[in-house]
Amino acid sequence: MPLLDAAKGIACAVIVGHHLSRYGPMPAGAYALAPDFFAWLADEGRLAVQVFLVIAGFLAAASLAPDGTLRVERPMSRILQRYGRLIMPYLAALTVCVLVAAFVRPWLDEEVVPASPTFGQLVAHGLLLQDLLGYESLSTGVWYVAIDFQLFALALVLVGLPTMLQRSNGSLPPSARARWMPMALVIGLAVASLALFNRNAGLDDTAFYFFGTYGLGMLVFWIGRATRTSTWQSGIALLALVGAGTLAIDWRSRIATALVTALLIAIAQRRNWLSPKHWPAVAMPLVRLGRMSYSLFLIHFPVLLAMNAAVANAGPHGSWFDACGLVATFGLSVVAAALLYRWVEARPASWRAVFTLFAALLVSGIVVSH
Repeated sequence: MPLLDAAKGIACAVIVGHHLSRYGPMPAGAYALAPDFFAWLADEGRLAVQVFLVIAGFLAAASLAPDGTLRVERPMSRILQRYGRLIMPYLAALTVCVLVAAFVRPWLDEEVVPASPTFGQLVAHGLLLQDLLGYESLSTGVWYVAIDFQLFALALVLVGLPTMLQRSNGSLPPSARARWMPMALVIGLAVASLALFNRNAGLDDTAFYFFGTYGLGMLVFWIGRATRTSTWQSGIALLALVGAGTLAIDWRSRIATALVTALLIAIAQRRNWLSPKHWPAVAMPLVRLGRMSYSLFLIHFPVLLAMNAAVANAGPHGSWFDACGLVATFGLSVVAAALLYRWVEARPASWRAVFTLFAALLVSGIVVSH
């Protein structure tokens, strides 16, 4: 689905720009050249995460339950498979970040540079538990990886719970009921998240805080599968009503962004714009960027640290020098992401690779801490 890949490419570029505009001496120097643009990136760029959450929910529904019922033979194996796919490039990028942070720490006196990690901190990051256990992040944005994994597991439980309960009782319901029960559970939890959990900042380390946005993506996929126009229209109306109602309770720009994203994907899906034949070849660079957006999201921070250290110690310079440094940082981040994607993310996940990368993270952390 090239359109979704392109959307991820644009969203990831905005997120990287958000971080480039906030961390280190370069954005402070370049700010005077375009204050409105840098202010927008610093304040609103984070909203692009909502695009990823909606698309992730859409793809989860397509993978786990395209017809509303769970199509996974072994749920626990699927959860572990998801962990393996997420964790391999994540561990590789964290190892690079730990080493780069140790290298630039004497040269870059900034709060943005992570402190030397503890052993417990490294283990918590490897298990995606760092935020739940209260550890400082080793890299910016790693919270999203933990949340993505939680959301996937939660979605699998929701769509699979009716089937698991029915099997335990030794009976199976009519097919219509089996299809609608998981959808009802997703709708119920999505509404609860949008109206309640997402308004409680104390829950932002858990999937419940973000499931409203993720659930919108899941619902959009199922709505798009409707064969009758009236059913599709009713589904879109329900989606818009839920979004408008939660925004009326408490306006949040992040939820408004997620709702608009979900509605646009619903229209694109209905008009068959997600098909490759409807996507122009001129946009393929964005599509390729979207396909390696996860790697770019993971690896750009150590590149940002290294470039900030280099520019900060380059002697007297002006705003244009800092601006060129930011552009170079983005370009080098894309190159690093391409390498991470090719050599780690695109390779088949295996537990041997996971354990090797986990060991590399632990060893690098122990070395730089001593």
